[in-house]
Amino acid sequence: MAAAEPNLLRDAVVYLAAAVVLVPLFVRFRLGAVLGYLAAGILIGPSLLGLVANAQQTLHFAEFGVVLLLFVIGLELQPSRLWALRRDIFGLGAAQVILCGLALTGLLLALTSLTWQAALVVGLPLGLSSTALVIQLLGERQLAATAFGERSFAMLLFQDLAIVPLLTVVAALSRAPVANPEPGWLMAAKTLGALAFLVAVGRWVLPRLFRIIGTLGAREAFVAAALLSVLGSALLMASLGLSMALGAFVAGVMLAESPYRHALETDIEPFRGLMLGLFFIAIGMSLDLAVMRDNLGLLIALVVGVMAVKTVVIAALARQFGTDWRRAGEMGMLLAQGGEFGFVLFGEAERGLLISHSAAQLFGAVVTCSMALTPLLFRLAMRLFERAEDAGRRDGPEAAGSAGHGGHVVLVGSGRVGQVIAQMLRARGQALTAIDLDAELIDITARFGNTVFWGDGTRLDILRTAGIERAAALVFAIDGQWDPAPVVAPIQAEWPDLPIIARAYDRTHAIALRQAGLDHVTRETLESAVMMGRDVLATLGTPDTVIDAIEAEYRRRDLERLDLQVISGDMMTGADTIIRGAIDLAAPDPAALGEIPPA
Repeated sequence: MAAAEPNLLRDAVVYLAAAVVLVPLFVRFRLGAVLGYLAAGILIGPSLLGLVANAQQTLHFAEFGVVLLLFVIGLELQPSRLWALRRDIFGLGAAQVILCGLALTGLLLALTSLTWQAALVVGLPLGLSSTALVIQLLGERQLAATAFGERSFAMLLFQDLAIVPLLTVVAALSRAPVANPEPGWLMAAKTLGALAFLVAVGRWVLPRLFRIIGTLGAREAFVAAALLSVLGSALLMASLGLSMALGAFVAGVMLAESPYRHALETDIEPFRGLMLGLFFIAIGMSLDLAVMRDNLGLLIALVVGVMAVKTVVIAALARQFGTDWRRAGEMGMLLAQGGEFGFVLFGEAERGLLISHSAAQLFGAVVTCSMALTPLLFRLAMRLFERAEDAGRRDGPEAAGSAGHGGHVVLVGSGRVGQVIAQMLRARGQALTAIDLDAELIDITARFGNTVFWGDGTRLDILRTAGIERAAALVFAIDGQWDPAPVVAPIQAEWPDLPIIARAYDRTHAIALRQAGLDHVTRETLESAVMMGRDVLATLGTPDTVIDAIEAEYRRRDLERLDLQVISGDMMTGADTIIRGAIDLAAPDPAALGEIPPA
């Protein structure tokens, strides 16, 4: 144990150092972070410097990055949106897997001496694309929420669903003796049963678990529960020999409509980023340069052939499903690479005595090289087809219920004041994202048909997850007196043009908010106190014109004193403006009793 710990620590330092050095360089030269991670893996891997030797062990561990990625994607895909994508998932996705797999099987029969069985079990996996790479590229170019991104993701999602049939094909064609082979129908039944179990747990168990933790306010326990939900779903699928990523995706979809979605996404994000970077480093490490050198001509022919065939087939299918030809071409280049699950299927084919170890290494190199070329080719495609600036224009299924569009209002605090503000905004048809830390309040508002997300709305990462970059305004309706100093400055530094409206607990709090740089500050008791004062004056028989004049005079003096206090920071400043006695309103100025100017 003592000997293993220094090696583990040294490997971690090597991974981080390679990423810190190479990734910023690749981003600086606009080559993308993914290519930087791949280059870092090639550099430190056994084929070059040999700083880290066990690439397969690292790849197996780093696959959790893909698992976390699929969970986050599931959180952003509500069941209604998933239903809207059903035609692309089961129509376009199924056609892509079948046609690309068969076309690549024919390519392998033409370029190699493989039998049709071996060519089929290699061609079908080569027809899959890399979910991690494609989602990363879509995120870097802010295309994930567009119809282009959704249609691309629909194909990737069906590829994850197709893993079970592909494993069945490999098992059926295997030449290795198996004592008790598992029939395909049994594997399919296990898959359906596992998915049904995950749906039930995600629908009824996990929301209650997060509600209890949210009520107790145990921040660390919430993060642990988030990781437990991801890894638990992955473990269930892995124990059945299925895709871990698919299980995590289903768990995410089941939590997509829960009030804890934003908090879950925020807590998972740091782990997802690190693990996904490690995954791409491991892919680069697995590249065997000796195999590439010995089979250079065949490798180049296979990489070019695989990417060309997949580009043509995917572009033709996307065009057939309604995508314009320019975007169809871009989609073909985006999905032309091999996928990470190909390594698993190549290993199964090797264990089934269908291909040799060197062949598995060669086809793994084809996948790695195609992944390394994809960021460059996709960037070239974006320039070649001259993508229109309105990348968000939809040419496919509508993203039903998407809350990520521009112009929405982020409301922090959904108590007494926040609920009134929310109703007024909805009356105007304004999109709204409400956030609160009170789990019981969230349950109560849900009974009235309102959606409130659990989370601390004063945290920058929670606001970013709630889509603050695209918000038209940010409203703080938090109950009580909160310190604006550590909250307001970072928000204004990140989004200086974002209007911020804040609720103040009292006069002292209002001064603190104004001094923090907020111009739109409303004291929570001011308007109700003025209305009560008017009611008392009316009960005493005071004429309406006099009541209006008294209110206008009070508001003028109060605002003048508040401005003086904000400037000086002294609560006693402007004390002489306080009304301490009767004001002569017997013969009021007619101009002063006209229309009351807005405060």
